[in-house]
Amino acid sequence: MSCLRVLLAVIFPPLAVIDQGCGSILIVTILTLCGWVPGVIGALVILNKTFG
Repeated sequence: MSCLRVLLAVIFPPLAVIDQGCGSILIVTILTLCGWVPGVIGALVILNKTFG
C-alpha cells in the first residue's frame, strides 16, 4: 500500500480503489455516501487486502 493510495483513501475513497474492480468501487462509493468515515475504512481495508 503506497502513501499516495492512503492519501487518496483519506481524501476521496472511491478514487483510491479505482483499479481494484467494479465491485470494490461500488462498495466504497456506497459507504462514502453513508458517511465519510465508513468510506475511508472500507477503502483502507480493500487496499490492505493481500491477494494470493
